[in-house]
Amino acid sequence: MSQDRRAARVRLNLSASAASVSVAVILVAAKLWALAQTGSLSIAASLADSALDLVASLAGLAAILYAARPPDEDHAFGHDAAEDLAALGQAVLVAGSALMIGWRAIARLTADEPAPLRHEEAGLAVMLLSIALTAALVAWQRRVAARTGSRVVAADSLHYLSDLLPNLGALAALWASARFGVSTLDSIVALGASALLLAGARNIAAGAFHALMDRRAAPDVVARIEAIVRAHPGVRGFHDLKTRTSGARLFIQVHVELDGEQSLREAHDIGAALRRRLLEAFPEAEVIIHKDVAGRR
Repeated sequence: MSQDRRAARVRLNLSASAASVSVAVILVAAKLWALAQTGSLSIAASLADSALDLVASLAGLAAILYAARPPDEDHAFGHDAAEDLAALGQAVLVAGSALMIGWRAIARLTADEPAPLRHEEAGLAVMLLSIALTAALVAWQRRVAARTGSRVVAADSLHYLSDLLPNLGALAALWASARFGVSTLDSIVALGASALLLAGARNIAAGAFHALMDRRAAPDVVARIEAIVRAHPGVRGFHDLKTRTSGARLFIQVHVELDGEQSLREAHDIGAALRRRLLEAFPEAEVIIHKDVAGRR
């Protein structure tokens, strides 16, 4: 990948990440005000999610900046693992917030008289703003991810897309309270949001843990790599395919079996062409190809 193309990709990814941080800051401030006005637990759940979005967006921004740095003497394989460490910390925050919101929702549901909501109109306005900003952000992130292939931006986009559900739930709870005086829906929505946050925390933690433990890439990714290697001209076979992920980067190592009668230059050209094909399919990959004589393992 040329330096100009890489620089353009980094700029696009940074624009999406900066937009994500900006939206998160606006939503955290707006929902803090709405929570103070309404006392709504569903808004509290949405606020916690937005606060965690801010942490995730900042981590994503740092990861993009850090990943742009070339490997150095102390980090020969790059600096991408910092993203996974940040994700583990984020998972702990998500789980803690989810448990706190769930506990408060259960306390309200079991209370003799549920606490009424206040100033629902203010909360409705903030949630509508939240939905509009989130939808616009997701549209831009998806466009950037499609052009750059950034997993960080794509993951952030999916995270914000999942936020639309609790936002819509909070909107429904506030409307029910304003229209019918039903406040229990607010606690039910908060419980649902709490469950979603816990599930998200589990997924984030599992993904980061597996990456830090050098787990192999997803089965569909491995299958694509195998198909590319198997179909490449001049390759008679392959073995010892190894993969791992670190942050947004994929590491690929494979032994290819070549005709032992051909020249060293011909063998080198086959390996170089295969490496280019793998990089075309996985632009953020680090590829190492070992060349063996076919039938002499």
